[in-house]
Amino acid sequence: MSTPRITGPSRRATFYAAFASVAGWAFDLFDLFILLFVAGTVGELLFPASSPTLSLAAVYASFAVSVLLRPAGAAIFGGIADRHGRKKTMVIVLAGVGLCTAAMGAVPTYATAGVWAPVVFLILRFLQGIFVGGVVAATHTLGTESVGPRWRGLMSGLIGGGGAGLGAAIASGLFIVVSKIFPGERFDVWGWRVMFFAGLAAAILSYFVLRGVEESPLWKAQQQAQKEGAPQPKPRMSDLVRDGRGGMFALNILLVASAGSQYYLTSGYLPTLLDQITGVHKSSQGVILLVSSLGVVVATIAAGELSERIGRRRSMLLMGGFNLVALPLLVWLMTSTDPAKTGLITVYATALAFFANAAYAPVLVFLNERYPTALRSRGTAVCWNTGFMIGGLMPTFVNLASPGLADVPGRLMVCLIAVVIAFLIANAISPETRGAMEREQLPHPMTEPAKA
Repeated sequence: MSTPRITGPSRRATFYAAFASVAGWAFDLFDLFILLFVAGTVGELLFPASSPTLSLAAVYASFAVSVLLRPAGAAIFGGIADRHGRKKTMVIVLAGVGLCTAAMGAVPTYATAGVWAPVVFLILRFLQGIFVGGVVAATHTLGTESVGPRWRGLMSGLIGGGGAGLGAAIASGLFIVVSKIFPGERFDVWGWRVMFFAGLAAAILSYFVLRGVEESPLWKAQQQAQKEGAPQPKPRMSDLVRDGRGGMFALNILLVASAGSQYYLTSGYLPTLLDQITGVHKSSQGVILLVSSLGVVVATIAAGELSERIGRRRSMLLMGGFNLVALPLLVWLMTSTDPAKTGLITVYATALAFFANAAYAPVLVFLNERYPTALRSRGTAVCWNTGFMIGGLMPTFVNLASPGLADVPGRLMVCLIAVVIAFLIANAISPETRGAMEREQLPHPMTEPAKA
């Protein structure tokens, strides 16, 4: 039986697929980032507590609820993406995330609705987590499958990290504008709600995807191969751990968890570090976060391209070794600097986000190359979301492990050292995957990519 020819997409189709994947992930990260930017306000209005750290822990716990549901969303929508296509899945999940986020802006405060306020908010976070888990199944496969092999490393950084940086930058810009329009106490009344209402942008993007994006050429070729060949068993979720894949699955999760922890303990925790720990004036926080977010875009694109030149494994080992020293040092420098020295704090914050995000830039394409087309959405989405679920719990752990705000920097530094060591170990025992998508043997849907 002949192997089906994979017809490369046109330049227009490639551009639309890349743009939709990056923008889709950016808007969904934007929806998640919103809570981090208004954590203090939401904590006071929806999760009142006897101490600032407990209130923050409650807010981050609500953030964790969304993160905890992401693997479930990955399993549900990953199966849909593998069976029915990446494009259809993207339309559904983007609309779902945008509507859930906008609804959070309409939740009444604790003073108005009592215990129902945090309950309703947590339910919406629950639903948002399921949809966000599905976003990975579409954005993290459609983009890399729609470009040529030479550009997959760069696309990995552009989507996985650049999309996240862009989402944070949009959230930062929105925070600056909304803070100007609703200064002081007015922000506690309407500003935080407007931040959530802006989540409708993701729902609007889903319409653009429906009208302008083409389906992944690799997925279409795999579907055609199954139509022309002998009937094959339909891939199941259990195939991720069957036939010797269990060890690979566990190792993938360890790699993503340690990479995701670096992200959440730096970029994800940065708003709290600036506001509650360092004490930077609120008017300067948005600018610092915006600059650091733009630095993330540069870092991840560069790191993704580096992985195409020297390999996924080698590039992640290189960055992990550097981060073992750099990340805790930068946390110490930033939190011990006079909050009035905003220029210096901006440098430290940008460097912290730059190096932490560069570490996980090749992870997306690494996961894509670990699974065949028939399992790629499920494998990538479940591993990515499970790993980032674990990483998403780390800020809550740091808060709970800190008796007071002054203890946070030390606990954060220790946690960063631990997760970077785990990242290095996971990479050291993982194979090189660059080029594995080209070595995949079609049309059999269960074939594992070759190991270098």
